Amino acid sequence: MAQYKYDQYLSQNNHAEYDKLYSPGENCPNSGIYRCEVCGDEIASNKGNPFPPQNHHQHAQGKGPIRWKLIVFSQQKK
Repeated sequence: MAQYKYDQYLSQNNHAEYDKLYSPGENCPNSGIYRCEVCGDEIASNKGNPFPPQNHHQHAQGKGPIRWKLIVFSQQKK
């Protein structure tokens, strides 16, 4: 589970982007921390880069496919 120390650097948001799931190799739409919905593994991914490939980590037989979900959005200054 992602952790933080200073809550002044994070804010809660209900944007629909937090509900979307992404497959290995898809291009990342937003920089941030993503969590696999099946096994709980977490990664940092940058906007425009592909998510780690299928062989990045494996699930046990029958657990289902890797699906990345945004849990912390990294907001960049414009």
